[in-house]
Amino acid sequence: MSEPTTATTPVETKQKKNPVSEEEGKRKQQQKYRKGNAIEVEPVAGTRDFLPEEMREREWLFSKFHETSKLFGFEPYDAPILEMEELYKRKGGEEIVQQMYNFIDKSELNVALRPEMTPSLARLILKNKKTLKFPLKWYSIPQCWRYETTTRGRKREHYQWNCDIWGVQDVTGECELFATIVNFFKLVSLSSEKVTIRFSSRKIIEDLIKLEFGLNLSDDKFKETCIIIDKMDKMEAEDVKKILVDKVPEISDEVALKIIKLMNFKKLNPNEDYSGSKALEAFKGMLTNQAFKDSTVFKEVEEIFAMVGKNGYDIEDWIEFDPSIVRGLSYYTGVVFEAFATVGDIQRAICGGGRYDKILGTYGAKDQIPACGFGFGDVVILEILRDLKLIPEYITSQQVEDFVIPFDLSLRPQAAKIVSILRKKGRVADLYLKNPKKVGACFEYADKIGATRAIFVAPAEWNNGQVKIKMLREEDPEKKEFTVKIEDL
Repeated sequence: MSEPTTATTPVETKQKKNPVSEEEGKRKQQQKYRKGNAIEVEPVAGTRDFLPEEMREREWLFSKFHETSKLFGFEPYDAPILEMEELYKRKGGEEIVQQMYNFIDKSELNVALRPEMTPSLARLILKNKKTLKFPLKWYSIPQCWRYETTTRGRKREHYQWNCDIWGVQDVTGECELFATIVNFFKLVSLSSEKVTIRFSSRKIIEDLIKLEFGLNLSDDKFKETCIIIDKMDKMEAEDVKKILVDKVPEISDEVALKIIKLMNFKKLNPNEDYSGSKALEAFKGMLTNQAFKDSTVFKEVEEIFAMVGKNGYDIEDWIEFDPSIVRGLSYYTGVVFEAFATVGDIQRAICGGGRYDKILGTYGAKDQIPACGFGFGDVVILEILRDLKLIPEYITSQQVEDFVIPFDLSLRPQAAKIVSILRKKGRVADLYLKNPKKVGACFEYADKIGATRAIFVAPAEWNNGQVKIKMLREEDPEKKEFTVKIEDL
């Protein structure tokens, strides 16, 4: 399931820098480094190095992904990062192909680094569906690759937490996904005042066009309309109207303006309270066609609010109806949603997903299996958590409990024995591996690794079956240094 994307699409009118030309200077810099057999020390544009401090942040974030997934009964799965290129061509069309890292391998096969996980998941389901028992709840945290313009919160590689539910036709599947996302937000101390999940349905825009405006669009034209609506927050209303009329001739100037007004009614009335289901009632109040007002798509929305309300998941404070959410990918068929950060320097989409009941048909399957899911990238959420200072301080530094220091080189074997004893007891222990003759250097290293105790292996204590302990974080002088028997460590 692809996370919200800011990639350039054919419907955007604002000029964006070509990522190729942006990197021309970087390529020249790389060429300069190559002289004299020097190498370029910067990572490839759009990719990241992870130093230990950054890895601790990443592993902490992933631990919250894993914790939430397991708490909600999702099972882990994985698939190769390298897939046949056709897997993505058949699903997404040329736009996604242009963003892929694709090439011909030594066997002359057209392959690609995965840009998202959903096609691989669909392939796994197709391959194993005769032996699988539905419904399925699966999750993964794959690395994904897309060649696109890089910005803050947008890289060409990222890790993406994916949760998908297969074999559930009802909106109970989407509600379970909402609850999963909210649980994660709570784990990382994000509240409903800072994050909102906004949802709508592809069926709403479909019925809006068909029933409210009396237009019968082809499937391709409807998808084109959804792509344009998905980009409304990046364009002026006049530009949206022009593109709608140009790309979808069936839509007149008058209808285009009405669509824009209906989709953006919340932004046009910023002082109104549209929390919870209030936005749904306001939207329906703007409609003129009674058949549309009575449409089953609104009953689905009402069922969602019943499920997330106080008699259900009790997460209604996190959920808003927003008809402008349509998502740009072509395979969505029903409910679509995105989670948005509403405070801080980065107020943008964090994750997104929806229902994709017909994806197997795009790969030649005769029988469809209902499915819904979301993609949640690591880059944006880490930026937001740093911005709001919500990453625990202990994550940013190494945490070692015991640091063992031999008195001199002759006591290295004994120090190794002590550190082995500690590790067998489950304590995080490190050993000073250099020559310990400079005591100051030993303590500098102990401070670097965040050690709690320094354990000295010295001749006098060792001969008595003891070691000396110094509590490095203790302020009480009477408790700071003492000796213990080795068996009592």
